[in-house]
Amino acid sequence: MSDFSVRELPLFPLPDVVLFPQQLLPLHIFESRYRMLLQSVLESDKRFGIVRINPQSGAMAEIGCCAEVLQHQTTEDGRSYVVTLGQQRFRLLNINRETPYRTAMVSWLEDEPVSNQDSLSSLRDQVHKALTDVVTLTAKLQNREVELPDDLPDLPRELSFWIGAHLDQAAAEQQALLELTDTSERLERQFEMLDHTRRQLAARTVLMDLK
Repeated sequence: MSDFSVRELPLFPLPDVVLFPQQLLPLHIFESRYRMLLQSVLESDKRFGIVRINPQSGAMAEIGCCAEVLQHQTTEDGRSYVVTLGQQRFRLLNINRETPYRTAMVSWLEDEPVSNQDSLSSLRDQVHKALTDVVTLTAKLQNREVELPDDLPDLPRELSFWIGAHLDQAAAEQQALLELTDTSERLERQFEMLDHTRRQLAARTVLMDLK
């Protein structure tokens, strides 16, 4: 979709939750207004927007991610357990507060075109190596098997979204990664974080081996 595509999207704001494209997010829906939201989206295209709320300030982020309902199960008391999949990112244009739940006009957000594919592929390989090293060192320190999934994304953009969703990092950093529209910049930030973690873990394994 073009960045200029605009549509109205129901919103599900969540404190310190950041959804990335192509990543799964399970949800427990129990508030009456969000039960209504779920019913509405199930009757249309099964899509709504996940937006992070800053729990300290209460402010809603300007960039979120569209979620598509893959599975849902509703209990006798009306609660629903839902599995969603991240789709396109979006920018909030304006928010409508007239409905029981918020809706907003949004425009879709995509990464900028890649100018140097070879450079991006090289960066992806560096990030993948750093990620593998972090997992391997973590497994050694914890004396247990820790492995990367077989379906780890190979494409640079998708890999950066997977790392953003799965690495242990603050929601504010996840939000910052989600908002970037330069794949290389996102991977560079992740490489710095992974390389720092790798160095720390390597030092700890040396100390462990000396004992």
